[in-house]
Amino acid sequence: MTTNTVLNQATDTLNQATDKVKKLRRSRDDRMVAGVCGGLAKLLGVDAALLRILLVAATLFGFGAGAVLYLAAWVLVPEEA
Repeated sequence: MTTNTVLNQATDTLNQATDKVKKLRRSRDDRMVAGVCGGLAKLLGVDAALLRILLVAATLFGFGAGAVLYLAAWVLVPEEA
């Protein structure tokens, strides 16, 4: 086996591994405000409505913590391409 063959196999394996990594992105399709809940729901494989309900509960019972987290995600999480 040559060095080039080993490097090509390692590169192919690395590319396959990075293709499988899920990334958090704000949704363009499933959005009510900024797509944060839609993107998170897609990443976790749950319904976006459930996350929205949990976010409202966190906002009401957590003295606004849910709203602060949502705003931070809106600013920090990039939108889907």
